[in-house]
Amino acid sequence: MNTSELINKTIAFVKEKLNDAEGGHDWFHIERVYKNALLIAKDTECDLTVVQLGALLHDIADSKFHNGDETIGPKTARAFLEAENVSEDIITHVVNIIENISYKGGNFEKKFSSVELDIVQDADRLDAIGAIGVARAFNYGGFKNRALYNPEIAPVTNMTKEEYKKNNAPTINHFYEKLLLLKDKMNTVKGKEIAAERHRFMETFLGQFYAEWEGVK
Repeated sequence: MNTSELINKTIAFVKEKLNDAEGGHDWFHIERVYKNALLIAKDTECDLTVVQLGALLHDIADSKFHNGDETIGPKTARAFLEAENVSEDIITHVVNIIENISYKGGNFEKKFSSVELDIVQDADRLDAIGAIGVARAFNYGGFKNRALYNPEIAPVTNMTKEEYKKNNAPTINHFYEKLLLLKDKMNTVKGKEIAAERHRFMETFLGQFYAEWEGVK
């Protein structure tokens, strides 16, 4: 099987698996991350096949929708790739990307590193900021029935991985607990460049949000 056929099969597999997924973690999220990854990869020497597969499979079974089980995603990806007779070195690399891509409160120490992981991680983080990031944050907040904002609940910017997973704060807090921190955590030159513009948009949004909340304008 050539690479093009493998990618097309992977796309079909992911679409089917995420058919009923929450709106911020559905196929369209994967597609955006895939496009972001290809954009970043243009400026970076990398294994493009690993980047493509990593981007397409990175959220195949997000732990937050599986009772916090972080093993389901890597297992699902491995089973699919093995069934497609993908080489073990590529499978291992893709699984390592899935296992190390997540933010997890910002205190998660990566146990694996590669240029391909850097690219896919940046691509995923780009989809968490900017206009799309704002939309996804409130979509997920609504999915979890969280308050939009509560001035009496302050953001907690230094959480452990477990505290982050259990956090149920208002959606606005998520900007300070994760989204506004991502700009400085980007890995690639292109990722940093795109993140800077999306970061500015979020700052503008928050300024408008607070002004409307206080009835200033």
